[in-house]
Amino acid sequence: MAVPRAAKTQRRTRIQEEKEERIFEAALDVFSAQGFRGSTIDQIADAAGMSKPNLLYYFRTKEAIHRQLIDRVLSTWLEPLRAFDAEGRPEAEIRSYIRRKLEMARDFPRESRLFANEVLQGAPHIEDELRGPLKELVDEKAEVIRGWARAGKIAKCDPYHLIFSIWSTTQHYADFDVQVRAVLGQEQAGEGRFEDAARFLEQLFLDGLRVR
Repeated sequence: MAVPRAAKTQRRTRIQEEKEERIFEAALDVFSAQGFRGSTIDQIADAAGMSKPNLLYYFRTKEAIHRQLIDRVLSTWLEPLRAFDAEGRPEAEIRSYIRRKLEMARDFPRESRLFANEVLQGAPHIEDELRGPLKELVDEKAEVIRGWARAGKIAKCDPYHLIFSIWSTTQHYADFDVQVRAVLGQEQAGEGRFEDAARFLEQLFLDGLRVR
């Protein structure tokens, strides 16, 4: 994981920590809107209300900022999947996973777009994580889903494509939020759209996995 330059000092002050968080917030705005290639240190410094030399005291490059943001996003993004419990009831576990992913789409739209931009560019900064820890976690949870199917608790399915489908349908509400709100119209585009989405996706996935 990338470490802020200022964090390498023996003691980090409260002001240093606050400035690092201000840089992360500004960088998240810039990267999620412009993508990595379209972003510059100057844009991040302006968004943070800092001088470029002051920002560079904390991070030498935009790559260092971007990498730490991506590390944070990956950790947060994968937490609901880590919580997928083999001992739980499949219906409850899948319903909880759908709802937690939708909550993340609602609460962390910038993080979702940051991750999407990285993947659309070919994941140059996180390919090792995708092929390593992410794949290992998905492999583990795919086996949980296979176990439920073998036990007759859910219909047989491809566990990887089930997980991909949940990812794509839930993150749609973050990455394409403007389109969602435009199509739904003013009456349906309020905060209730996430609950509407949750009920529909629960019906879609749980009905599809029900043993006939």
